[in-house]
Amino acid sequence: MIVAKDTVVQLHYTLKDEQGNEIETTRHGDPIAYLQGHKNMIPGFESAIEGKQAGEHIDITVSPENGYGHRIEGSVQRVPVKHLQGASKWKKGMIAGINTDQGERQVTIVKMGRFMVDVDTNHPFAGKTLQFDVDIVEVRAATDSEISHGHAHGIGGHQH
Repeated sequence: MIVAKDTVVQLHYTLKDEQGNEIETTRHGDPIAYLQGHKNMIPGFESAIEGKQAGEHIDITVSPENGYGHRIEGSVQRVPVKHLQGASKWKKGMIAGINTDQGERQVTIVKMGRFMVDVDTNHPFAGKTLQFDVDIVEVRAATDSEISHGHAHGIGGHQH
């Protein structure tokens, strides 16, 4: 089966920056699983994977336009510390999750206060060209439940 809209793709990847420094990898655990064609991955990644199949190795370079966009200067907001998710102690430079009206997003801590924190709302990878080293493990048809929920279920996917 080939990767197409409404397929669940299981894969391993290593993400590197423009200088070739490793940012993150899935190769030390289970592969991740995502539902293709439902904006679960950045556009440049999904379009590069489209039409591939299990067993293929792909090197993907994603520009900011097809990734997390360009940085928007001055995108700093003050929010209550209690809204930060991902750690119990925070300091400048750390990346936190925060719930917004548009869903969860990642922010970078700019300045810590006791009760309030200034965060840069640009995605940490905004403005960066990203390099993915991808091995497709499995491709299968999505279930009706996965399609209606908009994400893959099971190992490597969303756990309800």
